[in-house]
Amino acid sequence: MFVVAVRYEIKTEYCEPFRTAILKNAAASQRDEPGCRQFDDSFADDGATCFLYEVYVDSDAFTKHRATPHFVAYNETVKEWVVSKRIELYTSALNLECGDLSPL
Repeated sequence: MFVVAVRYEIKTEYCEPFRTAILKNAAASQRDEPGCRQFDDSFADDGATCFLYEVYVDSDAFTKHRATPHFVAYNETVKEWVVSKRIELYTSALNLECGDLSPL
């Protein structure tokens, strides 16, 4: 599995419309994308920090996600509402060969 973690800092005046937009994007991703296995969104108590945890069958499914009409519309809508955005990409440890794992 391919895991995407995204952390947004949102301008405070846009917290509510951002929340609406990301919930719509998450629902469309889970409903319309066969390669999307999970799309969770969480917000800090202040509402201005959002954390996304997304799971796709592989990196190609994530690439396809970024080209969907719902993601393109979402991304365009929120771009001016965001102070910062950090994306981290991971491969599930279950997909790695034993030799690929470093000792703890």
